[in-house]
Amino acid sequence: MHRRKKQEEPIAIKIEKKSSSISELSIYNLPSVWTTQHNTEIELKELKGNVLVMVMIYTSCKAACPRLVADMRSIEAKIPEAKKKNVKLILVSIDPETDTPKRLKQFSIENDMNSDSWIFLRGSKEDTREFAAVLAVNYKKISPMDFSHSNIISVFDQKGVLAHQQEGLGINNKETVSKIIELAH
Repeated sequence: MHRRKKQEEPIAIKIEKKSSSISELSIYNLPSVWTTQHNTEIELKELKGNVLVMVMIYTSCKAACPRLVADMRSIEAKIPEAKKKNVKLILVSIDPETDTPKRLKQFSIENDMNSDSWIFLRGSKEDTREFAAVLAVNYKKISPMDFSHSNIISVFDQKGVLAHQQEGLGINNKETVSKIIELAH
């Protein structure tokens, strides 16, 4: 009988550890602190429990970013109202020098992205670069006001683990929307 008890204990410990820890792949492990369009500081782990739809842009972009913004709005429009409360649409600036909280707030209003579902983030150059690497987004400053960058929309589950990516501009987002609806409870 003593022998059987020893065998059961490690199983209980493993189950307990597994349910309380964050996956090594979770973005909630990143220590970065971001500033929102409302000029408040936030850590990504504060978004835990939501499905996150993320894209990296810069507000002075005249080429790809307006299309990425339109793609994000299209995705948001296709999410059923009952699921929207568990979804956050996040735009992360790759140009923190220009994209101040005031500029991000103005941009959110201009683009009708000012409900609680939309979060605009800016961070330090280092945190932005680290986050871009996590998303597999490449970007490079090519002139004082322009960047060359990847066009990727990423979907993270409630635990901050990457669940889906959509690459390209103006592409069919049916698969992305389906993944968001599947994940949102």
